[in-house]
Amino acid sequence: MYFHWKPYVPAAARRQRADRTVAKMKKKGQTLSPVAASRGAIAKSFWGKEWCRNLERYSDYSNRLPRGRTYLRNGSVIDLKIGPGEVTAQVMGSSLYRITVTIREVAGAHWQAIARDCARSIDTLVELLQGQLSTSVMERITRPGTGLFPSPTEISFSCSCPDSAAMCKHVAATLYGIGARLDAEPELLFGLRKIDAKELIAGAGVGELPVQKLPRADRILDSSKLADVFGIDLGSAEPTSSRKAFARKRKSPAHRGHKPVKRIGKQSARKKPGKAQ
Repeated sequence: MYFHWKPYVPAAARRQRADRTVAKMKKKGQTLSPVAASRGAIAKSFWGKEWCRNLERYSDYSNRLPRGRTYLRNGSVIDLKIGPGEVTAQVMGSSLYRITVTIREVAGAHWQAIARDCARSIDTLVELLQGQLSTSVMERITRPGTGLFPSPTEISFSCSCPDSAAMCKHVAATLYGIGARLDAEPELLFGLRKIDAKELIAGAGVGELPVQKLPRADRILDSSKLADVFGIDLGSAEPTSSRKAFARKRKSPAHRGHKPVKRIGKQSARKKPGKAQ
């Protein structure tokens, strides 16, 4: 049995067809999440760039990825949704094709090793409480082979196009689309691998901490930032009367174990000027 391949559709015509299809789908009430057409780098953030680099490390994908990049850049990915363990997409080619990418859940021991490594930094705990991830944590999470990015054996995909290749250009466009989406929403990576990023906070500070240098002045939280993090007003509390009394007692000489010393001012120590003898 032979497939009859549809004629090649230029990028401009494909873009126009995609726009018409999107307009019709929106009229029917369908919610789409397209990846906007763009030139140059597909991803600009740390997360997006690292995702794309991870894809390009795998020789299994090398022959199909370039076509996928072209499809993504010209706006052919009209819908891309990332959920727990699965990505669904619609890509305009010679027809509209539907793609499903399934990514295996991270093994428990693998995730625990990542969380344990990230928890060993005191700075990590502070930044996690602020809802941020430090550079060291991001590098650990995206580390090839031992991070959260999946290997080829952890990914399976399907496309409604007639291409019999293990990965078609529509699937490649979808995989690059994930990198573009991580630019704005890096937290989607945790959901995609079915893990909870809050576990990094729960495990922070647990176990032995490596000897570290004192943090730089710009890495130390002031009282206003601590109030934001922990939900308390550190500057509003007034000393209680007992604390005030204790403070006065500490200031008194008797409290320090010394006898009061009578001080004589300079003016009183001088003799009063009298008449010349």
